[in-house]
Amino acid sequence: MEKALLVSIQIKTDKHHWRIEDISSELEELAVSSGVEVAGNVICICERPTANYLIGRGKVEEISLISGENGADTVIFSHDLSGTQQRNLENFLGKKTIDRTQLILDIFSRRARSPEGKMQVELALLQYLLPRLTGKGIILSRLGGGIGTRGPGETKLEVDRRQIRRRIDKLKADLVSFRMHRLTTHKKRKKNNLPSVALVGYTSAGKSTLLNRLTGSEQPVSEKLFTTLDPLAKVLKLPGGQDVLVSDTVGFLHELPHHLIEAFKATLEEVAEADLLVHVLDLSDQRILQHNQAVKTVLDELGLKDKPVLTALNKSDLLEECGWPHMFAGDFGDSVVISARTGKNIDSLLMRIQDYFASLMLDLKIIVPHSRMDLVDLFYRCAKVEKVDYLQEGINIRLKISREIFKRIEKDEGVKVIC
Repeated sequence: MEKALLVSIQIKTDKHHWRIEDISSELEELAVSSGVEVAGNVICICERPTANYLIGRGKVEEISLISGENGADTVIFSHDLSGTQQRNLENFLGKKTIDRTQLILDIFSRRARSPEGKMQVELALLQYLLPRLTGKGIILSRLGGGIGTRGPGETKLEVDRRQIRRRIDKLKADLVSFRMHRLTTHKKRKKNNLPSVALVGYTSAGKSTLLNRLTGSEQPVSEKLFTTLDPLAKVLKLPGGQDVLVSDTVGFLHELPHHLIEAFKATLEEVAEADLLVHVLDLSDQRILQHNQAVKTVLDELGLKDKPVLTALNKSDLLEECGWPHMFAGDFGDSVVISARTGKNIDSLLMRIQDYFASLMLDLKIIVPHSRMDLVDLFYRCAKVEKVDYLQEGINIRLKISREIFKRIEKDEGVKVIC
């Protein structure tokens, strides 16, 4: 197993408000998720970044000494490095040096299963590498050789910018084809008037476990970060009998690199198309407030800040096992405290989802001809039928119906709306 020395950096001019301890903790979680053994963690607080090494030369010398003593093969920085900084650090330390973005890409490459997911990872990696093609191509020489380097696989040292740009263009074109297929699927869902819910949240908040609990699916779950890269959608029957589509999505991350968001926008369209977002937060993680803000930031970048959101405070069972109170629950007034693992309060979450969709429904009485059993079938599938009377003049139906379905039928000559 590869051993890595972690370098957690806090630059005082950065805008985020994460404590250095939280930066260090998350970097270690990312490293473990990538399959490396952590050989140590060096803390570095800087007034401002330097052009040559990002950090001061004295700290670089300390890192060199510690990495040698601990037998580290790789040095991982929590802060993004420029191509020049990365090359200078590798030359000074004599060890492979990567940054947080490369580490995340490495994890993504391990997790991607579908052809689209693999293409998205490759696109993100190539977009990351393109501006870093300097000197003798020290970064490209690492491709295929270990942590922070997976992706294109057979890319060679001699690959130049034009070839990479051509490959990027090809990947983008192929991803457009996937996107068109997804849009067709979305149109079919809209036509069938099946409401949709997307589970969003920080990575490892328990979204996949919640999907399994809600729908009875068997999506793989893990304590490691970014277990889910490819979206998965399942039908959920609410307590009142209404069907909704629930989608699991890729986890978000603090300062998720922008080109990663761009590469995975196709996958994140599941979030954009959803009628309701269920924001899953890990109640047992003391960084919950930072995680909440990080998710909001990504949603803002996707142009979804006005999307309706229901907050689910997950993993309450871990707090109870430790004898802790729900210390952060008070910070999220309009929320549901749940445990996806044990099933605690899942019924309350379902009722909240049902109440949301019920608030969008019209309470109507409709008379349809006996010959229009297709409409009766539609109402049973996509509305909440409360009472049906078969009368001589037609079928008298009392129901709650969505505005979208009502728009489809209100001009039908065979339909008579009473109220």
